[in-house]
Amino acid sequence: MTTPLHLASQLAVNVLDAQSLLTAFGVVGVGVVLFAETGLLIGFFLPGDSLLFTAGLLCTGTADRAVQLSLTPLLVSAAVGALAGAQCGYVIGRRAGGALIARSRSQRLHDGMKRAEELLERYGYAKAVVLARFIPVVRTVLNPMAGALEVPVRTFALWQVVGGLVWAVGVTLAGYVLGSSIPNVDHYLLPLIALIVIVSLIPLLAEVLRSRRGARPTARHK
Repeated sequence: MTTPLHLASQLAVNVLDAQSLLTAFGVVGVGVVLFAETGLLIGFFLPGDSLLFTAGLLCTGTADRAVQLSLTPLLVSAAVGALAGAQCGYVIGRRAGGALIARSRSQRLHDGMKRAEELLERYGYAKAVVLARFIPVVRTVLNPMAGALEVPVRTFALWQVVGGLVWAVGVTLAGYVLGSSIPNVDHYLLPLIALIVIVSLIPLLAEVLRSRRGARPTARHK
């Protein structure tokens, strides 16, 4: 017979821990978390990158893992959650303007808003929407910011789909490939997650370097 204490321990979920979320909710939980992180401002703290990578790792079918997921349903759930969430965030921003972000007391959200504005101003709508997918907090804030700034609907929809698929599918497959090729990869999970987060920032760093190189000739002419 299941005791109330045992039931409570099963229901307890650490929303900041990818493995805890996957153990409790499986593939469906991935879609829900990505929707919340990219579409609702309250989801800015959720572990999108590590969740995708860990979920991909758990699709490799190693017998000694407590949780095993199927790759195809996982990719579908991740893509749907990421794309629907971003579009929802855009609609919220379009209707509410920047009021929701401005009223928030979270310093992380305000910092994310500044970085989102910088991305939009520096790289334009298309690149900013794609690059934001790879930056925690910014990927939460940029979508409503884009709506509030009245980024054209078609432009936002096209590039958020491109960025969302590259991010959600790419990070998931990275976990799957590493989990399939490295024996006992579970023992190196935390360092690998840190590596994935760093790698996810490469597109942004590449764009920063390009913009600086492009600005040098202009500065010399001045």
